[in-house]
Amino acid sequence: MKRQLIAIAPCSFVMPEDLSDNLISIQVTPAGFFVPADGRELKVSGWLINAALAQQVITLFNARKTDTVLDYEHQTLHKEKNGQPAPAAGWFRSLEWREGSGLWATVELTARAKAFISNGEYRYFSPVFSYNAATGEVFDVVMGALTNTPAIDGMDELSLLAAATFGLNQESEDDPVNKLLLAICAALSLPETTTEDQAVAALKDLKPASPDKDLAALCKALDLEETTDMQTVITACSAMKSSVSHSAVDPSKFVPVETVAQMQTEIASLNTRLKARDEKDVSSLIDDALEDGRLIEPLKAWATDLGKTDIAALNAYLDKAAPIAALNTSQTNGKPPVTDDKTGLTQDELAVCSSMGLTPEQFKAAKED
Repeated sequence: MKRQLIAIAPCSFVMPEDLSDNLISIQVTPAGFFVPADGRELKVSGWLINAALAQQVITLFNARKTDTVLDYEHQTLHKEKNGQPAPAAGWFRSLEWREGSGLWATVELTARAKAFISNGEYRYFSPVFSYNAATGEVFDVVMGALTNTPAIDGMDELSLLAAATFGLNQESEDDPVNKLLLAICAALSLPETTTEDQAVAALKDLKPASPDKDLAALCKALDLEETTDMQTVITACSAMKSSVSHSAVDPSKFVPVETVAQMQTEIASLNTRLKARDEKDVSSLIDDALEDGRLIEPLKAWATDLGKTDIAALNAYLDKAAPIAALNTSQTNGKPPVTDDKTGLTQDELAVCSSMGLTPEQFKAAKED
């Protein structure tokens, strides 16, 4: 929950002298962090407004059913004490955020106020806004006033705003409910915007479970009646603990951890040896198959991978493969080619001459070249 304070902030910028109609643009706040230039003490280090905060202010303004007033010398705030009337000088019609400049308002002036400004009888604008009592963030624009007694130098004129002259509590600082709610929010790490209902809900979530419900659940787990008293439950738990600690372990159902670990080590060693043996067997099978022609060189890598994953499948393939005689024998069965006594060419060379229409002499000449 945000506790809010009210600030009255005059600006020192001169209002425009040329008023073509009754609508005038007024700066309500500067952009960013700002403080009273007159050194006036605040309950916060300063005020703050940015684009995000301004959007919240604008949303509140647009949701308001009653028009926001612009009066003379904040008479609306003083009429209860001085008994004087508080005529309007104008009415706020819209708010807008101008990046780098601040929050601006479009105000529709009364004819009388327009005349006062045109004649130079009023020169400055003083906004009244609420702000977060802890952070100084501007929360809402409550009203504004035409004035001739600004307390701050340096802000745009009626065109607009300034900073603050003094603050008034919108809520009592002695309100114990607000202090308690803020303390609860701080203790539960809840944001300051937390409502009373939300804080109560958070407190309920922290409430521990009922001891009776916990005891009933424990009785059910121990196969006891739900009405069993606490001492009986404790006795049952102690008996169970004693029974478990003194019961013998059935070796037909349980194996010592050390034995399991030793078995795992031996199995891993055996797998390593079997893998090495299989790789050796695969290499031997492939070498024999290459030598006798059951396997050709381009298939060696494939056969190796197959043997590593499934040596039985490799054996099955090689058992069915027929040796290729051309891979381990020559066409002349190891004997040198026979040449023709007349031409000096082999039978194969003569066959080439015949197919190409060459004479033996032409073939020999080409062969020598």
